[in-house]
Amino acid sequence: MNLSAWIDRNAGLTPGKTAVRFQGHDVSYAALAAMVEQLAAALAASTVRRGDCVAFLGFNSPEMLALLFACARLGALFMPLNWRLAGPEHQQMLQDCPPKILIVEAAFVAQTDALKEVPLGDGIRTTLDGIELVASGPSADGWTSWDEFLGRATGIAPRDADIGEDTPLLICYTSGSTGKPKGVLLTQRALSCNAANSVDMHDLGTDDVILNTLPLFHVGGLNNLTTPALQAGCTVVLHPKFDADATFDAIEHEGITLTVLVPAQLDMMMANRRWPGADFSGLRMITTGSTIVPRHVIHAVHAKGVPLAQVYGSTETCPIAVYLKAGDAMRKAGSTGRVAVRCQLRLVDIDGIDVKPGVTGEILVKGDNVMTGYWNAPHATAGVLVDGWFRTGDMGHLDEEGYLYVDGRSKDMIISGGENIYPAEIENLLIECPDIAEVSVIGRPDERWGEIVVAVVVPKPGRGLSGAQVLTLLEGRIARFKQPKEVVIVEALPKTALGKIRKEDVRKMVAHADISN
Repeated sequence: MNLSAWIDRNAGLTPGKTAVRFQGHDVSYAALAAMVEQLAAALAASTVRRGDCVAFLGFNSPEMLALLFACARLGALFMPLNWRLAGPEHQQMLQDCPPKILIVEAAFVAQTDALKEVPLGDGIRTTLDGIELVASGPSADGWTSWDEFLGRATGIAPRDADIGEDTPLLICYTSGSTGKPKGVLLTQRALSCNAANSVDMHDLGTDDVILNTLPLFHVGGLNNLTTPALQAGCTVVLHPKFDADATFDAIEHEGITLTVLVPAQLDMMMANRRWPGADFSGLRMITTGSTIVPRHVIHAVHAKGVPLAQVYGSTETCPIAVYLKAGDAMRKAGSTGRVAVRCQLRLVDIDGIDVKPGVTGEILVKGDNVMTGYWNAPHATAGVLVDGWFRTGDMGHLDEEGYLYVDGRSKDMIISGGENIYPAEIENLLIECPDIAEVSVIGRPDERWGEIVVAVVVPKPGRGLSGAQVLTLLEGRIARFKQPKEVVIVEALPKTALGKIRKEDVRKMVAHADISN
């Protein structure tokens, strides 16, 4: 059995129910099942077979979701590309895992077409050689039109009995903030396990209406709620991309019960004129994550009477590994919750020994939702998968009830004068200041101390802020050895597609910055 059976089952049970609502158009479960079958047949007619890769570059759409399930039916790999990246960044991924077919929305055809001229290094072949290019809108020379591609679906896609839960389905590339992007390989079993975790986290039922504004090229947008909702027979309200006003409209007028909003999105909504009067009474909870969640964001959402439940995980865990449930969201504000129902969790010291509650250790995760490895990167895989455990590189501690608190990344840890300092502790204190919009704390090499703590701060518009004022905010609140020795004031911080700060790029900024204190 493969994951496309989810859609077929729900089409049989509730054929007329809306599976996906998109830009004012409702796609029923019966229509979604037909779309999956048509795309699977078109891919099969294009000689896509088990183990082949199909890539997609474009905004969120029902067709993008249907392609995922069509690939599941054929045993093919689905590779969603980040539309925010530049052509050379896509080139890296297309060279690392060349797809048989690359489907591109109209807005990105010209950018992709330029890669036809980019050599692979031998001066003969180019990046797109051997890849069939399909344009879902107006096409360029040498491209297959969307209608021509769909026209190949003259029958039913062949069924392969060897396709099952252990068949690889999804390859998602990490942001590459610390180096070359790596392709995370997730099986159909991983998505199924992740769906079970999501159902438990959200108490997901068929009456739920899910709003997704996150990009589907990211596992958070694809798998926190969207694929679990389609497994459970819910309705998914899908937006092409995030827009604060459209999000308010959907929450207030479309019966939304659950949604995922990362801190960067919540910040934009809180800055919107509509926030004070927005009606969130239909929401059972809001899920958030992808980075440390500032306390002021938690308090602002809770003030509207809606539980803000954190989820912890990564691309490598599909992503759900640890989560808060709605009933614990306010009582355990700041925690990412307890281990997922289908996962195991360990926190270990540098020697791999489990640490006691209250002691910081590296977070290890085990479960069927964990990746099988990085594509074409056995050495990198061996470095993070040890005896079935995924070494996240994140540091955290458990309280006496087993709730996880993330302290930061192990590679972000600062060692100053022999003391370990976790940036998140400092960042959480500084972000409480009403004059500060964003903050990132890093270490700068220092001959005397090994490293010194540097706070990189973005003031809110119209707020004057000096380095000395920033330092005053920490006096008496944390140990002196943890307090920044330098403050850098900047206009913005470099971020990933989901608003996660790129620490490596912040370090580069600091290397060339003027010090403010």
